[in-house]
Amino acid sequence: MVIRKVKIGSRGSPLALWQANWVKDLLLKQHSDLTVDIKIIKTSGDKIQDVPLAKIGGKGLFVKEIEEGLLNRDVDFAVHSMKDMPITFPINLCIACVVKRENPFDALISRNDIKLADLPKGAKIGTGSLRRISQLLNYRPDFKLIPLRGNLETRLKKLDTEGLDAIILAAAGLIRLGWDNRITEIIPSDILLPAMGQGAVGIEARKNDVENQILLADMDDEDTHYALDAERALVSQLEGGCNVPIGAFATLDADQITLTGLVASLDGKIVYKKESTDIKTNAVAMGRKMGDELIEMGAGRIMQEIHSIKL
Repeated sequence: MVIRKVKIGSRGSPLALWQANWVKDLLLKQHSDLTVDIKIIKTSGDKIQDVPLAKIGGKGLFVKEIEEGLLNRDVDFAVHSMKDMPITFPINLCIACVVKRENPFDALISRNDIKLADLPKGAKIGTGSLRRISQLLNYRPDFKLIPLRGNLETRLKKLDTEGLDAIILAAAGLIRLGWDNRITEIIPSDILLPAMGQGAVGIEARKNDVENQILLADMDDEDTHYALDAERALVSQLEGGCNVPIGAFATLDADQITLTGLVASLDGKIVYKKESTDIKTNAVAMGRKMGDELIEMGAGRIMQEIHSIKL
């Protein structure tokens, strides 16, 4: 038997490496003729830890250097958190598959396990996400939102070291790293609508690399793929990036897909929200249509105002 060697590109954070090793194990279970290595690639987002992501600007902070590795053939494919992925890809690259989605919601981790509704007036909550900040302020304008960066372990430590009452993290990362016992509560989507792609892992490959495309095809989860198609089409139509508070979340029930989209002002005082259901094969068209509808409702003005100011 001829042994084939493949190399996965990944960031070096504990969560990124967990995801890369998870994909490695899935590949080895399906293909006994493989050896799989993981190459750690440091990205711009990893190097800059003391500035909120919205202030850094630019798209693809956590993927650019990894994509360069793909294009240079230093790695065969790359494992990404789909919420970090830009809408557009370099011309020769694509998402070859998305693996079954983990819990897509946001999680509250608080001192003494106090739930979100019961946090004291003026509670200090750590998060670096404009999407979370705007929705939390809409829910409780009294909250004090404190910028928070770093990997999951670093952010969990800051709950104790920086005088915070609570922090908000993606539930999926906590579950994957075995820290779900730290979760005080999963925040429902009517309070915090998740980000596009949250909880999903995608594998990026070269378009012309047919052998690897075939290798990865069996791992693709159809429902997750349709959900991400709808979410990404919505954000694409809104021309959104990390500087705009956008929520996009799709669920499937048999052949039906339901998409919820949201755009909010930075202070949370204005929120435009839509929900729509269609057959799943119309996922992309539904996402684009919802983007247009949100713009007509007033989301376009919010985005223009945000893009015109220096965060």
